Amino acid sequence: MRTNGAGTGAPRQAVVIGGGPAGLTVARVLAERGTRVTIVERDRLPGEPSHRAGVPQGRHTHVLLEGGQRALERLLPGAVGELLERGAPRIGMPEDMLQWQSDGWYRRTAATAHLLTPSRPLLESVLRRRVLADERVGTVEGTEVLGLVGTAARVTGVVVRERGGERNGGRREIPADLVVDASGRGTRAPRWLTELGAEPAFEERLETGLAYASRLYRAGTEPREGAGAARYAGQYVVPDPGQVYGAVVLPVENGLHLVTLSGVRGCEPPTDHEGFTAFAERLPHPMVREWLSRAEPVSAAHGFRDTANIRRRYDRPGRRPAGFVATGEALCAFNPVYGQGMTVAVLNALALREELGRRGGRPTTRGVHRALLRSCRRAWDISAGADRNMPGAEGNVPGPRAVERPLTLYMARVQRRAGGDPLVGAAFRAVLGLVAPPRALFAPRVLRAVLLGPDPAVPLRPPLRREGDETSDPGRG
Repeated sequence: MRTNGAGTGAPRQAVVIGGGPAGLTVARVLAERGTRVTIVERDRLPGEPSHRAGVPQGRHTHVLLEGGQRALERLLPGAVGELLERGAPRIGMPEDMLQWQSDGWYRRTAATAHLLTPSRPLLESVLRRRVLADERVGTVEGTEVLGLVGTAARVTGVVVRERGGERNGGRREIPADLVVDASGRGTRAPRWLTELGAEPAFEERLETGLAYASRLYRAGTEPREGAGAARYAGQYVVPDPGQVYGAVVLPVENGLHLVTLSGVRGCEPPTDHEGFTAFAERLPHPMVREWLSRAEPVSAAHGFRDTANIRRRYDRPGRRPAGFVATGEALCAFNPVYGQGMTVAVLNALALREELGRRGGRPTTRGVHRALLRSCRRAWDISAGADRNMPGAEGNVPGPRAVERPLTLYMARVQRRAGGDPLVGAAFRAVLGLVAPPRALFAPRVLRAVLLGPDPAVPLRPPLRREGDETSDPGRG
């Protein structure tokens, strides 16, 4: 790929830095076009699903949004079915979830969107088996990339060293026509580009200081109320500017649940047993705390604090080399509370596929970055757009302008009505699930419901059973 001009066709040899979802899916796209791909991974890749030391966020909640599931099926047909066969839960929204948002409970009406909630190790295992089955894709494991080979005009490979080897020895070069940085939030690309005499990408950054902690549990027995036991798959407490604590209780494979608690700067959840459980008392309702009191912990709690929204603007002019492309969180990282990371990694790969096809395999490097960033834009607007209203948000992303106030007020009405109005809720979930564009929230029927409709009835207490269930909870007001 070239930064300008006609280009030289699909690369013959590519190096992908990172063996996670972003690296695997882009390797799939390149191999489809006949490129020989070498994935360079710092960890030793496990044969069966297991946590990797190089994925610090791997022990926390991961979801594949509806848009991500559709994109993954386009890229790797049958992958979603395999995840389901191997135990990944599929959660219907709002039917299967107890959700607290905007000071109220969501009605549990028929599902209009679904989340897939495998553990990170299971998702990687399925992707890895399918992508590495292609003989054009190989791996170099237990190896770290030390830098790029080439000049400020063109990258021609990478310098690597086996991890644990001699500090100043054991270096070698892997030549490539294309180097893809899929190394995640911890990317070292700014330093690598500077060492070549090139310019790093301008970074847009916005952070709320969000921190979270996660722990695996085996669910206890739900109490019986009224006509029968509670029936729900998970719980979701959504933070907002007026209520900064969050919680997610989601099933994963093997009959376990992953519980993630979150708070902003100065209100971080602890990772000791007593502190983790006590933190749940800060939530606006005791449901999660009560669930924890009945559940059995089966792992330690693990914390994570690297949660800023970061967008690296490789699409802007600058002295950067041809043949170097960033994808996944090395390009655009999101506050994990919105669950967008894995979905956007797959959308990036599809954007690369479409760009290669649209230009007959002769894209420019900047053109590819423009396409990849376009595929990130909806997720960025959701994540950064919401976070800039959170108390204590810091960064160089501009806050809301006066001209945007009517839109801000409209979106606040959408969120308040989404829990009780199935029409508004379906449109809201389609946008959050990266299935529909934001304009879906301004369709005439939705607009009328948001601006002119009566206040919808919402549950006065947790709706322990879905609507329409013959033993449905009578708690709706």
